[in-house]
Amino acid sequence: NSRGTAALLKDSIPFTEFSASGPFEGHDLLRRGFTSVKSELLPSHPLELTEKNFQLNQDKTNFATLRNIQGLHAPLKLQMEFRAVKQVQRLPFLHSSNMALDTLRGNDECIGFEDILNDPSQSEVMGEPHMMMEYKLGLL
Repeated sequence: NSRGTAALLKDSIPFTEFSASGPFEGHDLLRRGFTSVKSELLPSHPLELTEKNFQLNQDKTNFATLRNIQGLHAPLKLQMEFRAVKQVQRLPFLHSSNMALDTLRGNDECIGFEDILNDPSQSEVMGEPHMMMEYKLGLL
């Protein structure tokens, strides 16, 4: 059989029929973690949105500067490297440090807030490893 057992399970059992949908849908705590009311609120300060998008704005500025200095090929090459590095990560239930991405951005020698207070053992997303892998592979 060339399709494998994963494809057979995925085709034979429609999981969408067993899940609730609509306004009364339950929140899947194992897959999505705890809900946060804070993320649904409007920003309380005008600078909050710029702080959330700081890295994106800094990348855009760096790409524009790089394009003006070296030409169009340099930011395109750097964006391609960013995408390639973002795709390589650990398993979904393990904390990923993204060291290669920090090295490309030049943040590998900087100590920030997330380096000290981002302890993976206190993560709210930690769940059952087998279920998280099956969800990522599309088996659930």
